[in-house]
Amino acid sequence: DGDADRCLAVDADGRIVDGDQIMAILAVAMKARGVLPHDTLVATVMSNLGLHIAMREAGIEVRTTAVGDRYVLEELRRGGYSLGGEQSGHIVYPQAGTTGDGILTGLLLMGQIVRSGKRLAELASIVTVLPQELINVRVTDKHAVAIADSVRDAVEAAEQELGSTGRVLLRPSGTEQLVRVMVEAPTPELAHGIAERIASVVAEAGASARLASGRR
Repeated sequence: DGDADRCLAVDADGRIVDGDQIMAILAVAMKARGVLPHDTLVATVMSNLGLHIAMREAGIEVRTTAVGDRYVLEELRRGGYSLGGEQSGHIVYPQAGTTGDGILTGLLLMGQIVRSGKRLAELASIVTVLPQELINVRVTDKHAVAIADSVRDAVEAAEQELGSTGRVLLRPSGTEQLVRVMVEAPTPELAHGIAERIASVVAEAGASARLASGRR
């Protein structure tokens, strides 16, 4: 990463090990050593549902925050927790610092590989990553569109269709006039189809909001 605050890994077979998998590896190891306060990990809303499932099976609670390392740090401090981060590989380990450090994350991960005697691929397999589709829809009023009735109905319909097998996350971008539509599902095809469907509704709501604004 450009400013070295993030770290991803690649296993011996060339597969990417992302921040969710790194957090899972470290959290399970810390719990086993008794150094994971309250058996809790802090992650953002963008973390894959597979991480939540893996942590639940490992007896670890996941506290979820808004996107951004500052929100992760706030929750770490609030609860006295010892590990948090983002899917992007931005891991915060308060014992050593208050921000992400890619070199530190790499060392923590390699340390666990050495202690366990296992290959990285085996350690990372604790998380079954669900297919994830992210579509950014450009609009003129992201906040108005995000709460439009038609958009809300589309999200609710998708959530009912997925049940416990996936999830939908719709949120305005923090920096641009975009609404981000993220869908996780059992298959890539289903994730893509549902995300496209919701994105279409978001785009229509954005066009309606633009026309309404032009008439005023």
